[in-house]
Amino acid sequence: QVQLVESGGGLVQAGGSLRLSCAASGRAISSYAMGWFRQAPGQEREFVAAISWNAGRTYYADSVKGRFTISGDNAKSTVYLQMNSLRPEDTAIYYCAARNRSGRYYQQNDYNYWGQGTQVTVSS
Repeated sequence: QVQLVESGGGLVQAGGSLRLSCAASGRAISSYAMGWFRQAPGQEREFVAAISWNAGRTYYADSVKGRFTISGDNAKSTVYLQMNSLRPEDTAIYYCAARNRSGRYYQQNDYNYWGQGTQVTVSS
């Protein structure tokens, strides 16, 4: 079974940076798009960023625009999230997702592969 695995989470101070990585274990996924979602305590899981290989576009939530950068390698089913100028409100479990079908970049249900999540904690 193909699985996505995230890494790079941790504890940082406000204003610091982290770089999250996500890669497929086993065989690569011929994905249309990959993305990052996050879930803070007591909150619903929300869209953070996505990269659409087919459309050649990247997308960001307004809350992270200008601070986070998504990049990746479609051939390796790998995606990264460079997180700069981190804020306490960025604290959440970050999930990597991929889809090998058409869909909407922001819609969680359109993704059909998911990672286990990695914790990001930003202290004030």
